[in-house]
Amino acid sequence: MIKHNLKRRSYGLLFVSFVCVCLLHAPAQANKRRGPVGAQRAVVVDERLSALRSEPSLTAPLVQRLGRGRAVTIVGTRQANDGVSFYRVAVTRRTRGWLQADSLVAPARAHDDERLLHLIQGSDDFDRIARARIFLDEFPRSPLRPAVLLLYGTEAEEAAARLSHDAVRRLKEPELRAGGAPLHSYFLNFNELDRYQRQGIAFTFDQMTKQFHYDGASWRELVRRYPRSPEAPQARAHLATLSGTSER
Repeated sequence: MIKHNLKRRSYGLLFVSFVCVCLLHAPAQANKRRGPVGAQRAVVVDERLSALRSEPSLTAPLVQRLGRGRAVTIVGTRQANDGVSFYRVAVTRRTRGWLQADSLVAPARAHDDERLLHLIQGSDDFDRIARARIFLDEFPRSPLRPAVLLLYGTEAEEAAARLSHDAVRRLKEPELRAGGAPLHSYFLNFNELDRYQRQGIAFTFDQMTKQFHYDGASWRELVRRYPRSPEAPQARAHLATLSGTSER
């Protein structure tokens, strides 16, 4: 009996010790999941400036260059002697460095949506679409969202015209007919569409004119969610044009 009681006490002490260790360890694990105190999520929007460096200086050794759309965590800030501001960022658990602040936007920081809109407006072609996509993903509640939705769709429709020209030039009809697949399937599989589709752009194809058209998703969102915005009439006009095209 005495031996049995001692055994039970040993198990009890072991259980209490285990609980204490867990309670002491839990805050550390929680802090690890949350990341550094005050950390902010940020996204690369200007790959021309996104050189990750070992020190906050434009002449410091390069660690790596981050691509547009890469998410990082801001863990510190510093201004260099030449006035350029840098963020200390965590790219992965093991990779950290300094990025020029102008290369990033942080959704939690005031006015970063305005700064990104200015960058979008100054961009052309695919760069405008890619940066607009980042805006739409990262700033879902920004009052500037209607303007970006309009720009995103307008640039997509302009891209459709360029893509149509390239597709007609490269996809020769005799070769397509020899392949045996439906003619429109070659156009909708045209490889130049791929990078646009990765940015959320969908195109339709008019077999009569052999023209691509943007499907109008951003304009429909604009009209549905922001019907009284200054951009809504332009979006409605674009949708009316698309409707006329599809009825031909």
